[in-house]
Amino acid sequence: MTDRLNDLLAAASSWLWGWPLLVLLLGTHLFLTIRLRFPQRRIFTAIRLSVKREPDATGDVSQFGSLATALAATIGTGNIIGVATAIALGGPGAVLWCWLTGVFGISTKYAEGLLAIKYRIKTPEGKMLGGPMYALERGLGWRWLAVLFAFFTACASFGIGNSVQANAIATLTSETYSISPYVTGGVVCLLTGAVVLGGVKSIARVCSMLVPFMAFFYILGCIYILCVNASFLWPAVKLICTAAFSPQAAGGGFVGTTVMMAARFGIARGLFSNESGLGSAPIVAAAAQTRNPVRQALVSSSGTFWDTVVICAMTGLVIVSSVLAYPDITFDNGAILTKAAFAKIPVVGTPLLTFGLLTFAFSTILGWCYYGERAIEYLRGHRWVIAYRVAYICVVFIGSVVNLSIVWSFADCMNALMAIPNLISLLALSGIIVSETRKYLWSNRLDDWD
Repeated sequence: MTDRLNDLLAAASSWLWGWPLLVLLLGTHLFLTIRLRFPQRRIFTAIRLSVKREPDATGDVSQFGSLATALAATIGTGNIIGVATAIALGGPGAVLWCWLTGVFGISTKYAEGLLAIKYRIKTPEGKMLGGPMYALERGLGWRWLAVLFAFFTACASFGIGNSVQANAIATLTSETYSISPYVTGGVVCLLTGAVVLGGVKSIARVCSMLVPFMAFFYILGCIYILCVNASFLWPAVKLICTAAFSPQAAGGGFVGTTVMMAARFGIARGLFSNESGLGSAPIVAAAAQTRNPVRQALVSSSGTFWDTVVICAMTGLVIVSSVLAYPDITFDNGAILTKAAFAKIPVVGTPLLTFGLLTFAFSTILGWCYYGERAIEYLRGHRWVIAYRVAYICVVFIGSVVNLSIVWSFADCMNALMAIPNLISLLALSGIIVSETRKYLWSNRLDDWD
């Protein structure tokens, strides 16, 4: 029975994440990029705004706090193991497709952040709530579709955002340090409870400290490997670019692939990595203290820049240059590729990778708790939030000690089902997005109050 259910969910996941959805996602990226006049040009403005405080603006957390929470949920094992898996399955050309997906995904993340602020509401308790469910209901009047999005988000939070990450932490500590999954599960459960029971401000505060810290050390490790592989860096860049369109160019120990395989796995990994179009990040963007929707839209867009354009690209360069430099690195799976590349750092390489994976996975647990919390509040009201938090903490422990083959497929299905209504809202409300952009960004009125 379990095997049949697993096969059914795997087939559903493969169908949902097939070419139609990938084309819809990438098509939305391209459509919004052109219609919004390439907001990628404003990325440095976005980075500047992300660290600027707006204490007099309406909101629950700072702009940086909302960005850090969104990054905490998106920067996970997918950025490390996922990129390597894309390379193992699609060849080095997958890195370019992954990177391009991130570049164009900046526009979609911008649009999501704008609608989150535009249609957010203030509760009687004084909290700011928003996200695709509010855009669908208040912007389009489609409450039925908003309810579906919130339901899929709540389900996904227990899967890809919780049990999958907890299991990754438990498996890693067991394989590396021989620590029982029950012990790891208990510790992670307690740490999660200590943070999430404090609500969005507690989550944002921890993420604001954790995200820059973990990203800094991971990037530092990548830079070290790239310096060691300096003589192979330019050949790696050329190989990535040529293999994306000419698989015959992929030599040096890489497996044979096709252009379609490189594009498919690269695009899919880029979309999974930055979550642009999934509809998750705007849920926390709605809580930000900001003067107008466009300011927060720019801040939100910088998340995709850091997640995919920087971190995923560096991971890809590290792996491809390492394969060229060390022919002994094999292609059994993405995890082995990544471990082999970081093992080339003397003494601290493996611990650095382990620490990065642990902190990335834990931060994802925190970020997705907030997403699920807001979805539950939209569906059932704020009185159910505490019950959700308790259930979420319990699932952290369960996920640490059980087999998750079914959960992976289920989580992939829920993520796909989240993306569909969110993309509908982005396309249907693109006129509003353009209007707000014209009002504040194109008219150089970013400092104006809404």
